[in-house]
This record gives sequence, C-alpha cells and structure tokens, in this order.
Amino acid sequence: MTYTLQSYIQAVDSWEVKPEDIVNNAMDKISQDNKRINALITVTQGYAEEKLASFASLPLRGAPIAVKDNIMTKGIRTTCASKMLEDYIAPYDATCFTKLEESGWLMIGKANMDEFAMGSSWEYSAFWRTLNPLAEERVPGWSSSWSAAAVASWMALAALWTDTAWSVRLPAAFCWLVWAKPTYGRISRHWVQAMWSSFDQVGVITKTVEDAALLLSCMSWHDPLEATSIKRPKEELEDRKKNTSIEWLKLALPKQFFSQGLDSRVADAIKNQAVELQKLWAIVEEVDAPLFEEVLPVYYALMPAEVSTNLSRFDGIRFWKQSETSEFESLHNYYAEIRSQYFWDEVKRRILTWSYVLSSSNYEGFFLKAQKLRRMVANTCSSIYESYDAIIGPTVPELPREFWKKSADPLTMYLTDIYAVIANIVWLPAMSVPCGTIAEDGKNLPVWFHIMTNHWREDMMFRIGRAVENS
Repeated sequence: MTYTLQSYIQAVDSWEVKPEDIVNNAMDKISQDNKRINALITVTQGYAEEKLASFASLPLRGAPIAVKDNIMTKGIRTTCASKMLEDYIAPYDATCFTKLEESGWLMIGKANMDEFAMGSSWEYSAFWRTLNPLAEERVPGWSSSWSAAAVASWMALAALWTDTAWSVRLPAAFCWLVWAKPTYGRISRHWVQAMWSSFDQVGVITKTVEDAALLLSCMSWHDPLEATSIKRPKEELEDRKKNTSIEWLKLALPKQFFSQGLDSRVADAIKNQAVELQKLWAIVEEVDAPLFEEVLPVYYALMPAEVSTNLSRFDGIRFWKQSETSEFESLHNYYAEIRSQYFWDEVKRRILTWSYVLSSSNYEGFFLKAQKLRRMVANTCSSIYESYDAIIGPTVPELPREFWKKSADPLTMYLTDIYAVIANIVWLPAMSVPCGTIAEDGKNLPVWFHIMTNHWREDMMFRIGRAVENS
C-alpha cells in the first residue's frame, strides 16, 4: 500500500486499484504487524467493512486512515490510552471526525497514545509502547508516536491527531512523515478529549505536504457547538495550488534556535536547507528573539492547571471508573484510591504540578507570570511577521534516540519540546517537513524542518513546505 493520499485517489479514479483492495491490504498489514509495532488499540474492521461501499465515491475514496484514541467515535471504544477509560464507548462523534467521514475517509483503527496525551515519550500508555518502523531500536517520537507508527508502517495512508505542543511534530519527524496543524480555531475540537484546552489543536500526519493540505481543507468548518471555533473562508486552504513559488519570501531564522542543546549535525542540516531555499530566491535572515528561550518555562507553568481541570471529572463518581464507596472511610480516601489506581505516573506528576503552580503561595510567581510571558512571546512573533513571511528552524534538537535513553529523566525529555511549543503558545499554524538524513550506527536517521507562519496564513506554510519537500 505504498500510496500517498493524493496518488491513491488518482489510482482509484483511473481504475488502477479498487478501494476494497487497499483497505484489505491495510487490514492484512495490521494483522501482521500490529502486535509487534502496537500502533492501534482498537482495530475497526467491522466499521470499515460497513462504510466502505458508501465512502468509495466520496472525495477521499474510502482512504484508510487512523484516528488518535482521544477523538470520540460513536459506538466505538475511546480510551485515551488510560485504564480509567479502557471500556468507554463514546456516545458521539467528534466534529473533525464527522467532517472527514463526509469527505469519504475510512477509519481502520484507533491509535494508541500516551495516557491522556501526557508524556514526552511513548512510555506512558496504559496499553504499552510502540516501535519505530524505520528503526525499531529507537523511539518513534513523543505522545502521539503510535499514530506516526501506523502511517510509517503503511497500516494507514494518514492519521488524525491532536497536538498540544510537540506530540505530533516529533513523532512525524522521527518516522519520516509530514505533520501539519492549522491556526487555533480553524478546526473544531468538539468531542475531543483535550489535554490542555487553550493549546490543543487537531492536526494531521501524512506522507506529503499536499496530503496534509487536502485533509485540513476537508476539516475546515465553523462549528457552532465549539466555543473556540472561528469562521474563516475555506478558500484559504482550498486555493493552496495557485502560487507555488517562494521567490522573495522573507524567512526568519531565530538565533536562539541554535543555542546549547541542539545536535551540531541537526544544526548543519537546517542551515543547509536554508541555503537550498535561498537558491529558490527566498530571503533567509537571522533574527534575534530572546524571549523564545523562555517558552518552555511558560509551557510547563501553564499546562498543569488546565490538565488538572480537564481530568477533574475522572473521580470515580461523576465519570467512568467507579467502586463501592461504602468500603472507604471518607470521600477523600475514595477519590485517592480511584485516581491512584487508574492514573499512571505521568498524569499524577502533572496533576501534582498543577497543585503546586496554582497554590496561593505560587499563583502570582508562576501562573500569572507565565501568562504575561505568553503575551510577550506573542508580541515577539507579531513583530517578526511585520517583516517576515515565516519563522523557520529545526523541529527537534536531536536524532531519534535509543529506547530508554532518557526515560529516567523527565526534565531532560521535556527540553526537546523547545522548538515546537512556540506555535501552540501563540496559536500559530505550523508544519514539519523532512529535509535530509544523518547516518548513525548504520541507519539513515531523519532530520526535520519546522515552519511557522502568521495566523490564517496556512497557504504560505504549504508553499514553503512544498519547497522544502521538493528540494
């Protein structure tokens, strides 16, 4: 099933292949490899067989696509990779899922994930880890690694994800895939279990830039049921092919992206890619953005507060897992037992961090100060976009590491988020595209190029992404 989404649609239209053959091929691949790679929690073969005939004539032609398991799908198990929800059957479909269904995509499975999307590696799912199909001794990325593994191993042509800061971009980078997310508010998050509501966005992972543009266009829709959904003209995405040149586009390369912590080989690859863009007559200039060095403290001061709020419903009474309350001395003991038993370590760590950040003695020193810094980072980006069309740089500062190399040190893992988190802090559209390989231990390991454009300028993002892809 070595098709991109676009080439699959063309093959179906030219009668080279039948949708049922591709779906059967995907199911065969799942039956052969899923137990080893562990990309999918739930395989939706019955759903696929039921829907294929009606989807085959729609724009996406019944293309097999994976769905991250925090996106609600009616009548199908949605676990968020947590023991707290291991048997939960969703009563509704998420709007983003519905819009893709209307375009004719076909869900072949619910992808595993870090529990409630919390983790700076693939190690925090209640349903165990996944492998990197390109280098099985190395990690496949971060909290959405399993979806990337499903696409990289050809179980699916693409995947639907949520992204809080890095959870899509880094797995895409480590698995040689394209990742894209739109401006915050363009795609509805209705009936998506958010980790962090003011950061989370729905995005896609694909084989090519054009595939990403196509899927985002299918989902772009104003949803009156979702408070953060913003009405924007769909043409901003549909007219993506009108201008493919990057001549005279001005691209900003922040000096702070090349500070301590960036692998020198990755730095050289990014600079070489910048030179390639200059050969296409783009203008690449270094800029000074000192506040970009403060984005990680902002992220980790703000994130736990919303995380804990979103998980407060999972207390053993209001939602899902329950026990016999009469067996406990107090309600407090009951809450503690349920949440201790069904939440894993990373979720507990972040809830406890929230308690510390929002405590009366730390609220002003951490939470309010982080909110002020968030606004200052947004102002910095706005000032850059007054003179430049995009901010470019690396996606991740390192190559895919070997298993367990940093898992004992959460802080060290958190530091790998430094480039990707900016786009979510200030709600920008962003894309990650492969730009080369580096040989290590007999493997050609991928390097990724990160692109951030101004709000609602996804068209510019796709133009630059195509240039990187083609070069």
